Amino acid sequence: MSSLTGAAPGPRYPVLDARPRSVIPGRQRWDVGPVLGRPRAAEVLAAALRRIPGITEARANPVTGGVLVRHDARVRAADVGRIVRRAVALVAGAPAGAERPAPARSEDASGRSADAAAPRAHRGLVVRPVLAVGGGVAAGTALLKGSVLTKQLVALGGVTAATAAVLHKAWRRTVDAAQDAAGTGAGRHPLLEIVGPHRRRLARAAALSVACQVSEMALGTFLGWTGLVLIKGQAAPLVHLGLTTASAQLLGLAGLVAAACAAVAGLSYASNLQWRRLGQDIEHDWRSRTYRHVQHLELGQLEGERTTRVASALTDDVGQLGAFFAGPANDVLQLGTSLALLVPAFLLLAPQIAWIAFLPIPVVAWLSLRHQDKAAADYAATGERRARLGSQVINSLDAGATVKSFCTEDHEAERVDELSEAAQESTRRTDRSTTRHAETVRACTTASMAGTLLIGGRSVLDGTLPFEVFSPLIGLPQMLLMRMSRLGGIVDQYQRTLASYDRVQRLRDLPAEADGDGTALDVGAVRGEIALDHVSFAYPDRPPALEDLSMTVPAGQVTALVGATGSGKTTIARLLMRFQDADFGSVRLDGRDVRELSRHDLRHAIGFVAQDPFLFDGTIADNIRYGSFGATDAAVVEAAMTAEAHPFVAALPDGYETVIGERGAALSGGQRQRIALARAILKDAPVVILDEATSAVDNETEAAIQRALRLFSADRTMLIIAHRLSTVRHADRIYVMDKGGIVAEQGTHDELLARHGLYASLWQLQAGEPAA
Repeated sequence: MSSLTGAAPGPRYPVLDARPRSVIPGRQRWDVGPVLGRPRAAEVLAAALRRIPGITEARANPVTGGVLVRHDARVRAADVGRIVRRAVALVAGAPAGAERPAPARSEDASGRSADAAAPRAHRGLVVRPVLAVGGGVAAGTALLKGSVLTKQLVALGGVTAATAAVLHKAWRRTVDAAQDAAGTGAGRHPLLEIVGPHRRRLARAAALSVACQVSEMALGTFLGWTGLVLIKGQAAPLVHLGLTTASAQLLGLAGLVAAACAAVAGLSYASNLQWRRLGQDIEHDWRSRTYRHVQHLELGQLEGERTTRVASALTDDVGQLGAFFAGPANDVLQLGTSLALLVPAFLLLAPQIAWIAFLPIPVVAWLSLRHQDKAAADYAATGERRARLGSQVINSLDAGATVKSFCTEDHEAERVDELSEAAQESTRRTDRSTTRHAETVRACTTASMAGTLLIGGRSVLDGTLPFEVFSPLIGLPQMLLMRMSRLGGIVDQYQRTLASYDRVQRLRDLPAEADGDGTALDVGAVRGEIALDHVSFAYPDRPPALEDLSMTVPAGQVTALVGATGSGKTTIARLLMRFQDADFGSVRLDGRDVRELSRHDLRHAIGFVAQDPFLFDGTIADNIRYGSFGATDAAVVEAAMTAEAHPFVAALPDGYETVIGERGAALSGGQRQRIALARAILKDAPVVILDEATSAVDNETEAAIQRALRLFSADRTMLIIAHRLSTVRHADRIYVMDKGGIVAEQGTHDELLARHGLYASLWQLQAGEPAA
């Protein structure tokens, strides 16, 4: 594979369908058309990528066409992209062997392969075992009758074999695809993964559904016997039960019908309730576990994902997982139960009309599976356009002040209109395909019903089929065929569910934060000495933010970081909090590398106030108490007083119980910063980082906060990041950062002014007075 990484220009590779879906630090996702439907090609591509130095993991999914590449953060994203494209070119140029070619793909308006964006149709229904049983019963019937198979039984055997072959092949493709995607040999269908630990409730719901379907078919049989009594004066099966007169049979049938109606009603209520509870349990379980995983994602991973996409996976997609089991799964089970009962009944009682009664099954199965292939691309395109629409709406609403200040209300409305029209057109295309499929299925089932009546009626007239047998049976296939007319909707929901499952799994595949060796840190014993030892760090595809940086922040003192934007000040705070890890060198707290400490304990030891603090929708007291949930009201007020927040809070009508709205929208910028500062003060951590924490307050409030911080900083380490030099003039030590993450100067305020260097120039620029 040297041709993948060699610097010398190689042969020109053809333009292939390989597009990056997302690129974030250390991870890339690609949509690669040449691996769609080609498990062997996907395996070869993943193996080739894993052999490249710097690539730590590679997975290729022949179902979705997706390729996941994880790589060392020191490898440039652009280099990884070139490696992926060359590897795809080599794999695409290799002979396919026995593999089938990838199906044609449709593209959405962005040019992105719609098939690649969505999982291929996960196929397979629960009907195949039922049809296999039916085929066995057919052979057994022939043996019982002591004769060779009739033409009708041969036809029915063909129907059964064709249906079983179609569904079996589809089911195996789904399981194989799931194994390839997971990289294991588990062989579990995605639906089994969705059910997870709720199999016991699934079994109860399934048993109730089967019992309900048996009762419903018994009710249909009893009604058929009633018609037989009214027409011929008796029903032969009831004679064997001792009911010889028509009135006795009618009276007995009335009781049987009433009992069957009660059983159908009770079992239907119980089964529907169980299925709904199962759906709710699945939804709650998946949302809880997925959201907990999202909360523990690496910050870089979370920042690389669209918030709207993550929120959609946690709400709409997780809801779809439960919705399938709350409804369509029950329909599938009832359809399978109907087949399991009707196939043997027709084979034993009326084999000459069985083939026409069940002829639509392989046709409907083939149509449904074919529809899934197309629906996968349609739903992917629709989902992508809806995600873009949702993102634009949220962004426009968040930027309300900017939109109004630039008078671009009409422009934003037009952008939303365009995205809405694109989403609407995509939805219409999907709806047309789904409706066309459903109506085709309905036409097939209606034709089968008519054929059963015609052929069965002819058999009755020529005496080959007793009317006593034909009359009760004729009503039963109608129930099956009516359920089969809903198969299009079931397949539709099935496809939506597996598409949602794929999106949720992608979210769950994002790596969670590793906790190193988890060495515990006693927060009460932390002195707070911070040391950076030859630290280098670069964000992907950017110049180094820090380069061979060494500095020390003494314990129990106030240290300031000042300098130009982009000089790495905030990066130092992120490395200390382990939001990022250094590429080279080490960041130490009290002489211990922070990568060896428990993240949980480390962050407990550090109070952090960001430049743009986040406040939650709730009361002021709740926001100050956030993270210190057991704090008393007196402690909350004391922290607010220290942060100079108490005066404006006390002036509010509801005081500390004032609800401030999303992101603290009811407060000014300076008020929000003081609430966030009070939160950090209440935390009482031995190390405090203030990242431009006073940038949005007026000079008078800043002076008051500085007085409060001088009291608060006693016996604790405080690291202040600031652009306003007046904020840090009283710091014990000031580091002046320059472009490239280097220390240009260091010293006290007076020492730096005396040097007439970079700090003195900044002071003169801000204060308007020359350095003494």
